[in-house]
This record gives sequence, structure tokens and C-alpha cells, in this order.
Amino acid sequence: MARQSLVGMVSDDLLNRIVSGEFPPGSTLPRELDLTMQHEVSRMTVREAVKTLEAQGMVRIERGRGTFVNPLNLWTTMEAVLRAASEGENDAMASIQLIELRRMLETGAAEIAAERMSAEELESIRKHLATMRSAHQANNVAHFVEADLAFHDVILQASGNVFLVVLFKPLSIVLAARRAETSNVVRIQANAIEAHTHIVRAFESRDSERARLAMDSHMTQTMNDLKQYILHV
Repeated sequence: MARQSLVGMVSDDLLNRIVSGEFPPGSTLPRELDLTMQHEVSRMTVREAVKTLEAQGMVRIERGRGTFVNPLNLWTTMEAVLRAASEGENDAMASIQLIELRRMLETGAAEIAAERMSAEELESIRKHLATMRSAHQANNVAHFVEADLAFHDVILQASGNVFLVVLFKPLSIVLAARRAETSNVVRIQANAIEAHTHIVRAFESRDSERARLAMDSHMTQTMNDLKQYILHV
């Protein structure tokens, strides 16, 4: 196997072990010699793999002391952060911070989309809301989540901001997993339907401020539901 492939294999394994909590923030990675034996690769390969993690802010190398795992807020690669958010041990922190990010992005998107949304897009979010209602009544969590995600995707698209759409795209996989967890709670489904109804009415009014506030209220309710029904904090 080419060394570059081996470097990727070792760095990916180390990332998996960091994300799983085997090496929590502040802990040290195994010694270089130990890693060479574990992976049956050269010391140069291990060194390059660790430098790959260092370049992405996941670890820091302190000469004479070892290689230390950095906290998540110092990581600089979106892919790794998303893996930590979807697979990591610190699930509560990741869930809360994900909603905080959604709040920053989606309230702005709603404000812009209120003026730009086409008649077809408005009809589309109405249909997605109707699907959410029917899925709620049928206790079909999968359909509920699908309609919920589609509802928000239409708003992002309606904003007309290509940067916002591209920025949000990598979050979709994590969001789908989180929604599947929270939407198992019937009360959360009901709260979401009520919030989405207010959002639709705001778009129907073409009032940007009303749309922004409706989305902000939805994010507040989402955070409260997460803490009360999922995290129990």
C-alpha cells in the first residue's frame, strides 16, 4: 500500500479513537513507537499521520512531552467536527452547539427569504407542513423528519444566497440523525408543527422581521425541547 494511503489509514484510525472518547481532550496519544507496532507501519508514516491531525487543529505536539488531543473548539476541519458531533461522546454539547449554529444561519435565511420566496416555494413549504401534520397523526417519524428537513431546505434555497446553501449542506447528515432522535418525542413533534405554522404565516405576510422572529422562536423552542425531553437538563 502506498505510504500516503497508509498515512490516511493511521490518521483516520486516530481520529476515530479521538471521536469515540478513547483519547479525550487533554489526553496524550500513544507513543510513536507504539503506534508503529499497532498499525505495522514505519515511524515516518506515523509521524506524517500525526502531523495531519496537527494541521487540522485536532492535536498539538509538545516536544519532550508528547502529542495532546485538543478540545473540539480548536479543530479547524468541518468534516472532523461533524464526525465528532454525530459520533462523539460529548453528545449534549454537540447537540446544543448545533442548534446555536442553526439559529445563526436560519434566522438570517428566513429574514432574507421572506421577500424573495416565490409562490411555488411558498406552496412547497405549505405542503411540507401538511406532510408533517399527517406524519405526526400517523406516528411516522421517518416521514415527519423528511418533511421537516425539506421545509427548512426550501427556506435556505429561497434566500437565494448560494454561500449559505453550500455552508449548510455538510450539516444535513448530522441534522437528519438529530431530528430522528428528537422527533421520536410526540410533544416535540407537536411543538415543531406549531412553530412551522407560524413560520409559514410569516412568509405569507412577506414580512422579513416577522419571518426572522418566527424562525428565532422556533430555534428557542427547539433548544428548550432538546434540554427538557432529550438531555434532561
